[in-house]
Amino acid sequence: MRKWVNRLLQNEQAGLLLALILLCVVLSFLSPVFFTALNIKNVLRDAALVAIAGIGMVMVILLGEIDLSVGSVQAVAGIVAVAVLNSFSSVFVALGATLFAGACIGLINGLLITRAHINSLIATLGMMAILRGGAMVSTQAVSIQGSVDSFVEIGTGHLGPIPIPVLIAFLLLALFFYVLHYTTFGRYVYAVGGNPQAARLSGLPVDRIRIAVFVIAGILAALSAFILASRLNSGQPNAGLGFELQVIAAVILGGISLTGGVGTLAGAFIGILILTVLSNGLVLLNVSSFYHDIARGIVIILAVYLDTRRKQSLVRRMLSGIK
Repeated sequence: MRKWVNRLLQNEQAGLLLALILLCVVLSFLSPVFFTALNIKNVLRDAALVAIAGIGMVMVILLGEIDLSVGSVQAVAGIVAVAVLNSFSSVFVALGATLFAGACIGLINGLLITRAHINSLIATLGMMAILRGGAMVSTQAVSIQGSVDSFVEIGTGHLGPIPIPVLIAFLLLALFFYVLHYTTFGRYVYAVGGNPQAARLSGLPVDRIRIAVFVIAGILAALSAFILASRLNSGQPNAGLGFELQVIAAVILGGISLTGGVGTLAGAFIGILILTVLSNGLVLLNVSSFYHDIARGIVIILAVYLDTRRKQSLVRRMLSGIK
């Protein structure tokens, strides 16, 4: 029994799942509303937006890179979605334009990193500022309302009892779990993140892999923006403020190492659920929104601390194995 418990505690994903369960139990005692069907749907709907963008962030961080432009992509892609929707009165054309915009942003980020050799932190920080400023300038800091009634169904509708955003998120999680763990491209992502020099010497197209990952991340961030714009029935230039920190904190909390090459999509999803449940609980307990930022900052610091401890533990195990 003790050996089974020790294995459970050493399993990182099991520990995260236990933390999620304990958090849910505590919140259920503090707020009788927490375990209602409506609130659970709201939690899953919020988690879906983070999860869709988080899949791309997981792949970026697995490469040992970072993408700070995700929040600003939510603003720009949402504005593109509503503007195209109002012009063509077609949800499908708007979706295509939104995903294309996200792909272009991801491509620019990838080229800045691989061709201009700019650190990903600086490149995406600059892109974040450019996109946010462009969103404000193009709309004069005023939101754009959608004029097609069916548009809101994507963000607020259901397929049976399941909200459509949740269904989209789970389908994408299943798809990219397969891609990362059962395809050559997924193995290349882990290899490049684990040791880019060795990957390059082995003949892997390191730069093309990086560009492809940033394009995928841009497309997924734009899809998350499209769903958010549908939910609000508007494109808002201030959408996604702080969203990038929420996504990064969630995936690192879920075990994705900042140094690259370590972590799983399943762990990242549990981290996303933990952070979303925490935010939902603070709302239900009528905690001021200012404290939400404090809580998010604490989680970011905790996530980086846990990542550091994980790396130290890995090094100790390797050294003990050598001895």
